[in-house]
Amino acid sequence: MQVDLLKLDNICCSYGGMEVLRNISFRVRAGDYVGIVGPNGSGKSTLVKTILGLVTPTTGTVELFGTGRGEFNDWQRVGYLPQRLRFFNPNFPGTVGEIVRLGLLSAKGGGDPDAVDQALETMGIVDLKKRLIGDLSGGQQQRVLLARALVNRPDLLILDEPTTALDPETREHFYALLETVNRSDGTTVLLVTHDTWSIGKYANRFMYVDKKIVFDGSFDDFCQSDEMTAFFGEHAQHLICHRHH
Repeated sequence: MQVDLLKLDNICCSYGGMEVLRNISFRVRAGDYVGIVGPNGSGKSTLVKTILGLVTPTTGTVELFGTGRGEFNDWQRVGYLPQRLRFFNPNFPGTVGEIVRLGLLSAKGGGDPDAVDQALETMGIVDLKKRLIGDLSGGQQQRVLLARALVNRPDLLILDEPTTALDPETREHFYALLETVNRSDGTTVLLVTHDTWSIGKYANRFMYVDKKIVFDGSFDDFCQSDEMTAFFGEHAQHLICHRHH
């Protein structure tokens, strides 16, 4: 029987009287790879922050691993990769190994001492362990931050626009790494992105959010949906799907 790792019921959020999210309800099951897309200002990042407890919803409830978010404290089961440019100080004087080890701080007893090397190996960056993170390329830095999010071997990995600073080739490699983490390690992935075509290739579930959930299903169903054609118009639907009927 599949377990709900994440459950949102009737989430609404407002900032300064402006509605940001409306009646958001969905469940994420163990092993899912969910891609969340939508236009700028559609509430995607607010949705992630609500799940993580960084934003308190106006109404509705969030459950993580069957526990109400207010009572949930087993955060080592959740890995989080924020938007890189808003989060990361490239002048931080830490080595790659030190940055990744920070991800173990939430683990009871400091976590597995071999976990850092295992995470670096998964990301293909063992050779960078002693390098200062500020000396790395954007793609390398992003792999380091993903290794940090994975070092606890979380059951649920949440990523908010992780590829904005990456070139197309590095971005594609990043998605392939995420697919490996999802398929091989069984890590459940919740990914907010603008890369609709890439997420359509890799995620098993495609969610289009614009303050409310416009669509939740497979990418193929989205691209072939007459209802979505009517909602977006044929041209806009083609732009999202990057394919033509």
